[in-house]
Amino acid sequence: MDLASAFPAMLRTADGVRIDAAHTPNSSLDLGIVVAHGFTGSWRERPSRRIVHVLSRYGGVVSFDFRGHGRSAGRTTVGDLEILDVDAAVKHARAIGYRRLVTVGFSMGAAVVVRHAGLHGGVDAVVSVSGPARWYYRDTKPMRQVHWAIERWHGRLAARVVKGTRIAGGVWDPVPVPPYEAAAMIAPTPLLVVHGDADPFFPLEHAYQIYDNAREPKELWIEPGYGHAENAATPDLIRKIGLWISRTKSR
Repeated sequence: MDLASAFPAMLRTADGVRIDAAHTPNSSLDLGIVVAHGFTGSWRERPSRRIVHVLSRYGGVVSFDFRGHGRSAGRTTVGDLEILDVDAAVKHARAIGYRRLVTVGFSMGAAVVVRHAGLHGGVDAVVSVSGPARWYYRDTKPMRQVHWAIERWHGRLAARVVKGTRIAGGVWDPVPVPPYEAAAMIAPTPLLVVHGDADPFFPLEHAYQIYDNAREPKELWIEPGYGHAENAATPDLIRKIGLWISRTKSR
């Protein structure tokens, strides 16, 4: 996606946070796709723009920065209040006029779109890519590094300086519904779970836990050799997801 081809927008969430977003149109208003990036990501980064470029062949795309990321205001709660950010993007896509709407999330964004679909609804299909099934997972080195960035003041400072990500301090109270529990609430909306067998952050048990707790209609794709989220996603994989989105009808 060329930045010049995207129409910028500033959205406002139900709790008043300004969200930086962009709309990449398609020739039809039949299908809209909302893309949610991973932790420390942004819709303006090259991997996200590449994904939007491919998906825009199948429908119009609304991409955005989660709170605390990029040019959005606020601080990230790493999967909790971010469902309000997705909801604002979904409502923006509906206001544009898209008749059918699908959310696609990567890593943290995957957790958020699953939670949004289960707790808020209002979409016609959901795609979770490289998503965690549960909170506080620390069994891989990358996730121990993520928790250091979230839980320590010097980790939050490093995330802000290096990636521009502003992380809320403190602890969740209450602890939000985890993705695997929210997955059970999504039906009858179709759910696609995509996960790589080479994911260094979350092993395949996370994909299976989300899929096993969800009800039909659901699909699980285990992608050989695929690593994690946007950076590892090939154009072929994104095209495959785009085809699934374009052919899937809500029940």
